[in-house]
Amino acid sequence: MFAEFKHTLRKLRGQIIGWSIGLGLYALMMARLFDSIAEIEGFSELMQSYPEDLMAMVGATDMASITTPKGFLDIYYFGYMAIIIGIFAVGMGAGLLVGDEEKGILDLVLSYPVSRVKLFLGRLLGFVTATGMVMILSWLSWVLSSMGTGLDLTLIEFLRPFIPLFGVLLFLGTFTTLLSLFLPSTRIAGMLSGGLLIANFLLIGLSNINENLEAFVKITPLYYYQAGDAIDNINWEWFVGLLAVTAVFSILALWRFQRREIRVGGERGWGLSSLGLKLRRRQRKEV
Repeated sequence: MFAEFKHTLRKLRGQIIGWSIGLGLYALMMARLFDSIAEIEGFSELMQSYPEDLMAMVGATDMASITTPKGFLDIYYFGYMAIIIGIFAVGMGAGLLVGDEEKGILDLVLSYPVSRVKLFLGRLLGFVTATGMVMILSWLSWVLSSMGTGLDLTLIEFLRPFIPLFGVLLFLGTFTTLLSLFLPSTRIAGMLSGGLLIANFLLIGLSNINENLEAFVKITPLYYYQAGDAIDNINWEWFVGLLAVTAVFSILALWRFQRREIRVGGERGWGLSSLGLKLRRRQRKEV
């Protein structure tokens, strides 16, 4: 299991470095922008003049707080970071196991004396660690970039919003891994999971306008993502709930992986041709 863990981290090192650098540069740019925005006289009033429905659609329901550290981070970073970094989690989850199968590598790995359970757990642990490393490096980027600026938050206050974000990313990654084990290819699993993520984000925005949609939103993961509100206090019940569902997805994915027939390579089909063949055979027997 430890060998698979190291292999997964080694395989993901490019994504870890790339995403960390990108998020770090963005944090540096936005941290320096805060003082400029806070010093603009009447900027909060200007932002409040925008249509409320438009602001609610993009999740910016409290534009008056944009000149405060909490409001600034919520609107300009954490409000939509679950979508941006969610792409990272979806991509990793889709290729965690089935990616090597499509490349023709997984059957060779399983030919060695390693159980499927250990292989799965090693790769899952590698995914969790890689995601955690990106979160920690992003947190450090904000801490270092905010020095000398008006973003006078403590280390813990900067850290808190990254914890619910981490929970959402684990949810997305394990959900996509589970989809990849049922669908014909990683490409389809990634597209479907990414599409559902974007639909969830849009539904959250629409629910800020139409209260009747709140019942549907409550069964989606982004409803339990606090974004910048976690700077003051983390809703630990929501976070534990996300981890519990993540554990369920992981168990189901492991169950499916243990019973999966590993192919030599390439994408799997939908099985429609075999289904049609079975139907024709049945029709012939009836005749």
